[in-house]
Amino acid sequence: MIISPSVLAMDYSRMKEQMEEVNASQAEWLHFDVMDGHYVPNLSFGPDLLRGFDKLSDLVMDVHLMVEQPHMFIKPFVDAGADIITVHEEVLHDYERVMEMLEYIHSFGVKAGLAINPMTDVRRLQAYLKHCDLFLIMCVEPGYGGQPFRPASLSKIKKLRGWIDNTGSKALISVDGGIKFETGRDCVLAGTDVLVAGSYVFKDDIGKAVDTLVHCADRTQADKADS
Repeated sequence: MIISPSVLAMDYSRMKEQMEEVNASQAEWLHFDVMDGHYVPNLSFGPDLLRGFDKLSDLVMDVHLMVEQPHMFIKPFVDAGADIITVHEEVLHDYERVMEMLEYIHSFGVKAGLAINPMTDVRRLQAYLKHCDLFLIMCVEPGYGGQPFRPASLSKIKKLRGWIDNTGSKALISVDGGIKFETGRDCVLAGTDVLVAGSYVFKDDIGKAVDTLVHCADRTQADKADS
């Protein structure tokens, strides 16, 4: 199980201290929500901030573009240290445009992901099972942290897990929004590979919160083995 703390929820007055805690934890990735104020009604990070984080950590830099024109952001974030770049299917919508974007991201030697919002039909991801490295299921409306998890996301995860396993795809399933121990456990049971968590990780003891998510995955596997 991969844990990807979302720096959207970080206390930036304690950035260096909190990054030291993240680095000392069992987290493997670091999640960046990039918002342009158009696709979602909020603004967040530019590539220079990612470059700063990349200097503070050896974790995988997991960049989620919530922007109207993702092609403009790919190279700047790759140059800043991105290892994975995820774009929204809803922005591109058309199959050819999605494929061109995935190929463009791959051309820089980084991994390419495709995200969908809570109201988007998961079947729109089926055509890309062997072309994506990551599928990101949004469990809240994108744009703001701290929203409650939407249980309807679990059926999407289960369907996607089945398609990935049946086709031999190597893509990972990531979930973002309202992730804590209980919802993380439910997502793992449904077939998730990556838990993105912001408020839950950064609200208090970062190492303990990450450990709890890791243990939620371990306990889930034990429960499945006993059943």
